[in-house]
Amino acid sequence: MAKAKSATVKLCLAQEPAADKLLSEDPFALLTGMLLDQQFPLEHAFRGPKKIADRMDGFDIQRIADADAEAFEELCATPPAIHRYGRSMARRTQELARYVVEHYDGKTERIWTQGDPDGKEVLRRLKDLPGYGDQKARIFLALLGKQLAVRPTGWETAAGAYSEPGSRRSAADIVDGESLLEVRAFKKQMKAAAKKS
Repeated sequence: MAKAKSATVKLCLAQEPAADKLLSEDPFALLTGMLLDQQFPLEHAFRGPKKIADRMDGFDIQRIADADAEAFEELCATPPAIHRYGRSMARRTQELARYVVEHYDGKTERIWTQGDPDGKEVLRRLKDLPGYGDQKARIFLALLGKQLAVRPTGWETAAGAYSEPGSRRSAADIVDGESLLEVRAFKKQMKAAAKKS
C-alpha cells in the first residue's frame, strides 16, 4: 500500500532552502526537477522549478500546461536559465505538465496512488512520462521510497540498485551537502569505468 507523502519531509536536492521547500511541497515540482536532471549539475536542475515559480508568480501545473509555448520557452531560457538547454527543457516541462493534466487530472501524486499500484506499475507509469527513460523512472521510484515514504509493494525490486539502503548512486540518496558530493563522486567513477570498458 502506497502511503501519502508526509508533510514533514524536507528534501535537500537543490541545496537551497526555498527551492527545496517547493520540491518538498509540490510533487509536480519534484517531477520537473528530476526531468531537468541531465547534462546539468544535479542541484541546479532541482532549482529549476523554483526559477519557474518565481517568474510565473507560483508553480502551477495547469498554468504551465496552458502557457504560450514561445513565452514559456523565453521564461525558462532567460538567465539564470532553468537548464543549460533552457528552451528544449521548457518544451519538455510543458509536455510533462500536459501529460499529467491529461492522464492524472493534474494531480501528480496519482501516478503512485491511483488504484493502489504496486512498484512495477508505478515504474511503468513513470516510464510513460515524457522525458522519463528507464533509469530516470527507477531513480524517481527510489526517491519516493527512500525519502517520501511512498513504498508500494515491490518498489525496491522495481527500482533496482537505486533502492539499496546506504547507497550513493543517485538523487534518491541525497539528504545533505555531503551526500551530494558522494553521489557526484560515484557518478564520476561510473563514467570513468564506462570509458575504460
